[in-house]
Amino acid sequence: MRSPRTLAPQPAGRLRAPGTRTPLALAVPALVAIAFLLMPLAGVLARTPWNDLVTHLTSPDVLEALRLSLVVSFCALGLSLLLGVPLAWLLARVDLRGKALVRSLVLLPMVLPPTVGGVALLLGFGRRGLLGGWLENTFGIVLPFHTSGAVVAATFVAMPFLVISLEGTLAGLRTSYEETAASLGASPVRVFCTVTLPMVAPGLAAGAALTWARALGEFGATITFAGNLPGTTQTLPLQVYLLLQGSPEAATSVSLLLLAIAMAVLVCLRGRWTGATTDRAARPVRATDDTAPAPPPATGIEEPVTTSAAPQERWPLHAEVTGFNELTLDAGPGTTIAVVGPNGAGKTTLLRALLGLTPRARATLRLGDTDVTTLPPHRRGVAWVPQDGALFPHLSALSNTAYGLRAHGTPRAEARRAAQLWLDRLGVGPLAHRKPAQLSGGQAQRVALARALAVRPRLLLLDEPLAALDQTTRAHVRHTLRGHLAGFGGVCLIVTHDPVEAVSLADRVLVLDDGQALQDAPPAEVTRHPRSPWVARMLGRNAWPGTATGDGLALTGGGHLVAADRLPDGARALAIIAPEAVSVHLDKPTGSPRNVWPGTVREITSAGSRLRILVTSDEAPDLVAEITPSAALELGLADGVSVWTSVKATEVSLVTL
Repeated sequence: MRSPRTLAPQPAGRLRAPGTRTPLALAVPALVAIAFLLMPLAGVLARTPWNDLVTHLTSPDVLEALRLSLVVSFCALGLSLLLGVPLAWLLARVDLRGKALVRSLVLLPMVLPPTVGGVALLLGFGRRGLLGGWLENTFGIVLPFHTSGAVVAATFVAMPFLVISLEGTLAGLRTSYEETAASLGASPVRVFCTVTLPMVAPGLAAGAALTWARALGEFGATITFAGNLPGTTQTLPLQVYLLLQGSPEAATSVSLLLLAIAMAVLVCLRGRWTGATTDRAARPVRATDDTAPAPPPATGIEEPVTTSAAPQERWPLHAEVTGFNELTLDAGPGTTIAVVGPNGAGKTTLLRALLGLTPRARATLRLGDTDVTTLPPHRRGVAWVPQDGALFPHLSALSNTAYGLRAHGTPRAEARRAAQLWLDRLGVGPLAHRKPAQLSGGQAQRVALARALAVRPRLLLLDEPLAALDQTTRAHVRHTLRGHLAGFGGVCLIVTHDPVEAVSLADRVLVLDDGQALQDAPPAEVTRHPRSPWVARMLGRNAWPGTATGDGLALTGGGHLVAADRLPDGARALAIIAPEAVSVHLDKPTGSPRNVWPGTVREITSAGSRLRILVTSDEAPDLVAEITPSAALELGLADGVSVWTSVKATEVSLVTL
């Protein structure tokens, strides 16, 4: 009996769909292209005088040219970094007019014939050029036929490689990291040096390597602009040009050296700049939430040292927001406001306007007696936690938490001690040494929360800070946050979709819709009389908009609802119906209910010890009923079952819009 044959798995990245074959019409030209590119390299290897290779490469002229090439290439790299890094940042981060023209100027040396570039340099920086005469007469600087001229020529042709590589990396970096650093008190220069540059380091290194290699091999612009003077401007490529005229074998040996250097650079880059994929060890994947319960709230922990507002200082808030958001906010010290509303309502835009980070909305902001409207984000005393946390991936959890304190001038040891205390309070102290990639989503969010709380800002903005936490961890962090906010001298705004957070953490609930404030009231008032259908549904209630009539409400989507409340005819109103007030029947009910509709069960979900039944109807909007499991079993409810629903008129609450 033959045993079944086991197929070996194909290597990753080489999987091919069954039955697919490479078309010959594409494969043949591709192979010809490879041979075309390989042939010159093979020619160099085949004609290299291997026995005399060392002799050729150690000759005094070659060594002098190699020394000069290294000096010129590294000086060109330094000049490219000094000028190219800010230029790349400008192209990637600043929305300026004429950006396409500036980018074209950057790319021009890459497509311009090198000799034409040399002529252009002569006309610009030569003794009779636009700037050259002034440089010579004012500073005594003469670039042509000088080593500095070779550096300028190499920089001109090589710097675009750095700018284009770094611009692409910067464009792919989410701005939330830099914005969060600014909200923690870091100046733009500090943000650039401590956050932006470390995060784009791979792209910067790749661009720098390509820039250096291009500068090392520069020929046309150098010989045209700087000449070919031994020991002054005669670099290795120019030495190859001279050797071809008298000693072709030596020229081949030096060409092999330059070829080896170029290939080594490309191999070290491993496709970073060109976009090729590489086989790398898998990085830790961050989980979406915590899997282990959080430790109990810490007790007896020393209050962290802060550099912002002292505990006794009080910072009331007054803000007038215009633009997409149109509202006025006034809040006393220690007030926590929950900002709720549907997606696109302007919740995050409101926070960004208070931070001064968006042109979509503008806020006139006063914190205490200080008008911070014209101040940059890092000087406002406003800290925020974005939805994704925006932890700096190159820093540990401890360094992330200490970042804002260091930006405010706290000594390193003191800042790290305070940061460790905040991490302990939020239950992630043992993870202080881990990088963000080694944290779960919930752990990372707690670190981000500790980082914002550590600086004790005048205004604290939290954009769904507990969304990534599981229920147990969320309860612990909510308890810790509530304890902190109780003694907080500023104002806190929390964007949330969780009614428990809104009720347990907030003193007021601000309901937004399409940038407008629909309601700003204590949580109990919003719970009893929600003025937004979205908020009513968030609280688990049915919400039907309509127009008041003599005995109830003419529903917007069609149908009529009888209510015991009476409103002026024609008034816009919202009918609120609690799910437990909805009765479900198999047959049409008789008796006291004034509102009866036929419908079909479309969904059954669990809500604690009860079941929530979604019923759709042609005569009324979708209705959610809440019944016991035993009642659902007795009625035989299942998806698609036809039922009748009823609501007493006294169970309907009308809220004027």
